[in-house]
Amino acid sequence: MKLHLPLRIAARSLFGLLCLATGGALADAASLIVVEDRGGVSAWPYYQSLNLRPHQDQPLAPSLAAPHPSQQRFNETDMLPVRSGRLSPGEEPRRVIQAPGLRPMFLVGDDDRSRQWLRERAAILGELNAVGLVVNVASADALATLRGLAPGLTLSPVSGDDLAERLGLRHYPVLVTATGIEQ
Repeated sequence: MKLHLPLRIAARSLFGLLCLATGGALADAASLIVVEDRGGVSAWPYYQSLNLRPHQDQPLAPSLAAPHPSQQRFNETDMLPVRSGRLSPGEEPRRVIQAPGLRPMFLVGDDDRSRQWLRERAAILGELNAVGLVVNVASADALATLRGLAPGLTLSPVSGDDLAERLGLRHYPVLVTATGIEQ
């Protein structure tokens, strides 16, 4: 029996040492800073180390007041006249493009060629649910005349310069779909 007593003492001593060692590790773990626990630990100490606050001797930039929206109502005639310097009536070569998801649209102007093109293709444009961009128009009356040629179609006065540059267009009238450009 005396032989087992030293083993018990050694086991208890070893257990005590393990507890001390683990206790120290747990104490060290308590001093660790958790960067992301999604639990609301402030990140302020990290921002302080970046020194983002202005120095006391540096004046703050003046604050800008937010612009107040005008109470004046705007309508479509306020956008007229529309002039697209990059586009003119004429022949545009047919070509294939790849623009998946592009809604069909057409570009017209207030000229004889566009009016004839719109009369001939109004039904097809309606079937395609195409949106019309009137890229050259001087007055509300001229816009109304174009709309009268294609009832049921949306025709909006818009400068076509940016679109012309992006699609490589020089002339109208033209139909632009997800797969091609054609007259």
